This record gives sequence, structure tokens and C-alpha cells, in this order.
Amino acid sequence: MDQLRLIALDEQDLNVISAHVQDAVMKVRDLQYLPGARRFVLAMNRFAWERKPGFLRKNNERRQSVLHFDRVLGAKAAGIARDKPDEVLSLLAVSYVPTEKPAGIIELIFSGGGAIMLDVECVEARLTDTGGAWQASSRPAHRT
Repeated sequence: MDQLRLIALDEQDLNVISAHVQDAVMKVRDLQYLPGARRFVLAMNRFAWERKPGFLRKNNERRQSVLHFDRVLGAKAAGIARDKPDEVLSLLAVSYVPTEKPAGIIELIFSGGGAIMLDVECVEARLTDTGGAWQASSRPAHRT
């Protein structure tokens, strides 16, 4: 199986990860801040944008993945109902805003106005596919 494994150590790397997790879906319960480990973890079903349709290939594919951020000093959420663990979230983008480099804020932006802000010492993120792939019912579409 061709599972994706990416590491981000700077803003450019994080932009690559952001492109791969655009339109990933997860439940509120799949977001975990682990302050003792200084880690924030998102378990998700990401749309496999890197998979091009072709002979013997599925056109629309989702994969189980985990995105985690290390060196996290704090996490704040807005517009996410933590009291509704089964609510589904759709991740739109991941970005980095430097404060005192290499420190900064990593923003996780969700559809519907939800956001998570991670105060980080530096950019250190990993995206790993953890399970099999399956046919997605549709391809995400965005207005331009």
C-alpha cells in the first residue's frame, strides 16, 4: 500500500501538508491536546488529492490519517462545540503565523467558521496515513 508520510519543519513544508489535508473530515472527539507531551493530534479521514484517476484506480478516495503537531505550548478553539463530540468537522487549511521565529501560531481553519490556534515553539508536524483507502462518495468542490 502506498501510504503518505510527510514531515513539516517550516512554513513551506506546512503548506504541503495543508494541501494534503484540505477537506479532511473528523469528529470533535478526534481532536486531542496533550499538554504533558506538548502535542496536538487530529485523527481524520482525508481526501487523497494526490491520487490521480486512472486505469484500476479509484476516482475519489479517502484514507485514515493522523496529523500531529509537536512543541505545542497551548491550544485555543473557537466555533467548535466541544460538548458535541460526534459533530463532524471539515478541515479547510493549516497555516503558520510567525510571532518570534521560530515560534508562532499554527491555525487550523474549519468550514463553518471553526478554528484552532496552536501556540508553538516552532513548526514540527507529521502527517501519516494509518489505514486503508476506500471509495469516497464524491469529490470536494469549492467556489472560486
